[in-house]
Amino acid sequence: MSSSVTYTRLPWAETYSEIIDVRSPSEFIEDHIPGAINLPVLNDAERAEVGTIYKQVCSFTARKIGAALVTRNIYQHLSQHFAAKDPDYHPLVYCGRGGQRSISMAVVLTQIGWQVTVIDGGYKTYRNYVRQQIEHLPAQFNYQMLCGLTGTGKTHILEKIRQRGAQVLDLESLANHRGSLLGGQWPGKPISQPSQKYFESLLVQHLQQFNPQEVVWIESESIKIGQIYLPQSLWQKMRQANCVEIQLPIAARVQFLLQEYPHLITHPDVLKRKLEKLKNRCGWEKLSQWYQLIDAGNWESLVQDILHCYYDPIYNHSTKSYFSKAYRFLSIPDLSDCSIENVLDSLLPNYVAIQ
Repeated sequence: MSSSVTYTRLPWAETYSEIIDVRSPSEFIEDHIPGAINLPVLNDAERAEVGTIYKQVCSFTARKIGAALVTRNIYQHLSQHFAAKDPDYHPLVYCGRGGQRSISMAVVLTQIGWQVTVIDGGYKTYRNYVRQQIEHLPAQFNYQMLCGLTGTGKTHILEKIRQRGAQVLDLESLANHRGSLLGGQWPGKPISQPSQKYFESLLVQHLQQFNPQEVVWIESESIKIGQIYLPQSLWQKMRQANCVEIQLPIAARVQFLLQEYPHLITHPDVLKRKLEKLKNRCGWEKLSQWYQLIDAGNWESLVQDILHCYYDPIYNHSTKSYFSKAYRFLSIPDLSDCSIENVLDSLLPNYVAIQ
């Protein structure tokens, strides 16, 4: 005997075999519940076709055509994705507003005999939840800011902190951007940032995994990472956080950046175009000097001068403006594992590296 569809407005309170987003691929890409899979009952072209018929012809014709398309697509999913699911399979299904698309899928699955839960209100219910969490959740944690000039390996050190078992919020990883002029798109190195909405979904997911009784380590960032904006609730807590500043010799910083950004060397023309965006700040004379260094392949001198003329002044101004609370300075000779481990021994005396 088939079971009936269950509805919930609190899908995050339970565990499911799978989370299925039946919206179109473009809706899914813009935002979805992290971990969900996309099994659209109407793809983008089909959804547009049905919508046009609904507006220009009549709703009855649109529903008939839509039902045929939905039935065909659900058949494909049944014969492929669902073919090997066992009798205890219990999926969560949602569409845009908890309407016909999710119900169409859920009814078929329950007729097979599976227990199916549908989000009442669909994605809209989930999005409202994320917006509420974004407003209040970041305030529940105390943050420890890791600061340092460009090239001091802050992201690299954060990963070492995470490996020791401490709580780390890597915003650049969530935003899929290195957070600087040279941290975006490059030939052969495609970078696609998430939408603002999906970034917020990922941020909520990560914060919910943390213990409010323990500090959260976070890298000093501007309020904008690439095209992504940090929520004000998190930004204000970051500005109030105590800071640990990593200090590294300029030569070590240059070598680290050349290792981290090899595409600077392999795509000199792209590098020139990116540096051209600094003409209003640095002037054409300085740009010409940089172009000469690029043409000569003098990469160490180039990187050092860009740090001296652009990145370091920007960092010093921003940290004084935004992150001015309780500094602790830690000097290291290089970013070797040994040097970093020595620093972490003083920063995290109670944490042992995870083997």
